[in-house]
Amino acid sequence: MLGRALTSILWGILADQIGRKPIIVVTIFSMLVFNTLFGLSVRYWMAIATRFLLGFLHGSLGTLRAYAVEVCRPEHHAIGLSIVSTSWAVALIIGPAIGGYLAQPTEKYPKLFPANSFFGRFPYLLPCLCMSVFYFVILISCIWLPETLHMHRLEKKEDQSTNSFEFVNEHSTSTTTKSLFRNWPLMSSITLFCITCFDDMAYSEIFPLWAESNKKFGGLSFSTEDVGNVLVVTGASILLYQTFIYPRFVQVLGVINTSRVAAILSTLLLITYPPMTNLSRPWLYYAVNIASLLKNICVATVVTCSFILQNNSVPQDQRATANGIATTLMSFGKAIAPAGAGIM
Repeated sequence: MLGRALTSILWGILADQIGRKPIIVVTIFSMLVFNTLFGLSVRYWMAIATRFLLGFLHGSLGTLRAYAVEVCRPEHHAIGLSIVSTSWAVALIIGPAIGGYLAQPTEKYPKLFPANSFFGRFPYLLPCLCMSVFYFVILISCIWLPETLHMHRLEKKEDQSTNSFEFVNEHSTSTTTKSLFRNWPLMSSITLFCITCFDDMAYSEIFPLWAESNKKFGGLSFSTEDVGNVLVVTGASILLYQTFIYPRFVQVLGVINTSRVAAILSTLLLITYPPMTNLSRPWLYYAVNIASLLKNICVATVVTCSFILQNNSVPQDQRATANGIATTLMSFGKAIAPAGAGIM
C-alpha cells in the first residue's frame, strides 16, 4: 500500500503524457519480476522489499480505469468499469486458493516435491511462479493492446449532458487548465471513493474477528470454515451482480442516484449486525450471509460509480492523473484502516 501510494500520481501523469499501453506493460513486467523474487525471499527484509517494489512500480491501477472508459463507448462505461471491479472480486477468490493449494508443496505433495528439492528451500516459490507465468502470458498479449490516449480526439462528442458532474466536455480549455485538486466534481467523487474503501477495509478486517469471537463476548461463534463460506458466497455473488445487474441499475437510476442509494443502504446495513448475536442457527447463518452479501454489493456499487464519476469529471488527457490521485489517497486510507478499526 505504501509503495503504491507514493507513486500512483506519478504513474498517472506519465500515462497522460506517453500513453496507457507503456505504463500497463511496465507494470506487468515489474509484477512478473518482483513476484518471482518474492517467492525466492529467504529473509524477512527481502520479502518486505519486494512487496514494497511491487507497489512502487504498480502503475496500472489508475491507468486501467482510464483505459476502460476510453476503450468503451459512453453507453458502455458502466459495464466496462464493472468488469474492472469484478476482476478484483475474482482475484479475491482465485488468489488465496492458488496460494493455499501450492504454498509449501513439499509438505502437501511430498511425492511430487521431495523435501530436498528446490521448492523445499523456497516453500512459497511455486504459487509465485504460477502467477508469474500468468503475467508473462498477459505481457505477450499486450502486443495487440490498442493505445487509447488520443483515439477519441477526432471523434464527434455524443450525448453531451447538461450536468457537469455527470459529464465534462473533453475539449473544455478551462477544465483542462484548472488544477485537479480544485476540480470539485472530481474531488467529491474521490472523497466518496476513499471513504468507501476505508470503510470496506475496516469491515474486512473486523468481520472475521467478530464472527469467530464467542457469543458471550458479542461475537457469532462462527468457525473459520463458516467465515470462509460467507466470503466465498459473497465473492461469487458480487461477480454475478457486477456483470449482469449493476449496469441495468445505472441505466435506470443514473450514476449519481445509484451511488447515493448504495451508500445510504450500506450505512444502514451496519446497524443490523449487532442484533444478529441474538439469533440462533440456522437463522443466524442466513442473516449474516444476506447482510454480508448486501454490504459488499453496496460497496462495489459505490466504488464503480465513483470510477465513472472520476473519469467523466476530467478531460481525457487528465484521466490517468485523476485516477492516480484517487489511488494514492485510497492506498493511504487502506493502510491506516486496519489499525484504526482495531483500535476502535
